Amino acid sequence: MAKCGLFVRLEARPGKEEEVRRFLLDGLPLVEEEPATTVWFALQLSPSTFGIFDAFPDEQGRQAHLEGKVAAALMARASELLASEPAIEKVDVLAGKLAD
Repeated sequence: MAKCGLFVRLEARPGKEEEVRRFLLDGLPLVEEEPATTVWFALQLSPSTFGIFDAFPDEQGRQAHLEGKVAAALMARASELLASEPAIEKVDVLAGKLAD
């Protein structure tokens, strides 16, 4: 079971909303390569606000994700795509359900 996670809030620069959306969609194959990332969702919260929620079995998995390809790509493009730095929050998963 996933025990810890991340919630990341992303505010797109004006006119970059579609590029942020595409960046998130294109991130899925990279995340699928991470065995410890057991849950990953890309979210759109408003026309210009996006988010990522992901979860991991332990702190080592969370840290591996923070040091992974998607995080590196996001930080490399943050100033181009985002109005402010990504707001990254470490969270504890209290309960959850996933079904096919």
